[in-house]
Order: sequence, then C-alpha cells, then structure tokens
Amino acid sequence: MKHFTMGELCASTTADAHGIKNTPPLQEAGNLKALADNVLDPLREWYGKPVTVNSGYRCPQLNRLVGGAASSQHLKGEAADITAGSKEENRKLFEYIRENLPFDQLIDEKNFSWVHVSYKRDGNNRKQILKL
Repeated sequence: MKHFTMGELCASTTADAHGIKNTPPLQEAGNLKALADNVLDPLREWYGKPVTVNSGYRCPQLNRLVGGAASSQHLKGEAADITAGSKEENRKLFEYIRENLPFDQLIDEKNFSWVHVSYKRDGNNRKQILKL
C-alpha cells in the first residue's frame, strides 16, 4: 500500500456519526491491501493526482445502515467506491481500470458520479463491467 492507508479504506462518516467501529478483521484487511496493491495504487500512479475513496470496507452493521447489498464486496474488503472529483475525471479512472488493471467488478455509478471497483486476491476476477 503506497498511496492509500488502511484508515482511508475504512473511513466512514456514517460509521463515525453512529458510533460504529468499522475495523476490518484480518482476512478483510488482507483483501483491502490486495485491492490497493493491484488496483488503487497503480491507478493513482498513472493518474498522478489524488483519488479519493468514498467507501471501502464496511462492517455488517455499517453496510446495513447505508443500504448496501447483503452480498456486497465492501463487506469482504474487496471493493472501493472512488472519485477524482468530477464525472469527467471519474470516467478517465473507469476507462483506465477497464483497459489496464485487474478487477472483479467495475461499475459506473450514476453516470460516473463515482466508480465502484473490486478485486479478489485469489485471482478469480471476473472483469465484470456494469452501469447503475
């Protein structure tokens, strides 16, 4: 993890506001590290500017509170919702990941309001592209 910290990947204003301790167990922390090493850090190095993680790991209580899917990869520490600050810049991130990096799911969320990207460290990545 070069450009991202575990704290960044687990930060949540919703968790803070509700007194939820959003600390990943060991397996999930390892998954977050793999996501950063294989996707987020290479993306940041290519982009050359800050990339913000809006949502990374979510403990079950936080995931329920934010309306996340019961099968969300955020629960496993395999996913991050990221932004570069604008829809145009987010589209650049999306395209770069799609063409150059390993991923399990890549989702254009609300016309590039943010980008969801996930990565499985077991290497069983589907390269699934969705638009929500």
